Amino acid sequence: MNYVAHLVRDPATCGGETVFRGTRVLLRAVLADLADGAAIQDILRDFPSLTEEHGRAAIAFAAAAARDGMPVLAITGTGEGQARREPA
Repeated sequence: MNYVAHLVRDPATCGGETVFRGTRVLLRAVLADLADGAAIQDILRDFPSLTEEHGRAAIAFAAAAARDGMPVLAITGTGEGQARREPA
């Protein structure tokens, strides 16, 4: 799963927080819901602008963070986030 294709970090959207492309839904909100035990279907009901693909992207992001260290999307003004790794 290429989660980067589904996420964007842009200073003009939600103060530069990482959101799902084409929405204003924060990645951290979805991750928090998943951590609290919500099913993807529950999250989709709460955030109708999201798709199952967005839910899988959130899980893929979390898996990459656990595996490789926290991936961070670079801030751009174009809506085209680029993933990079925080130094360990």
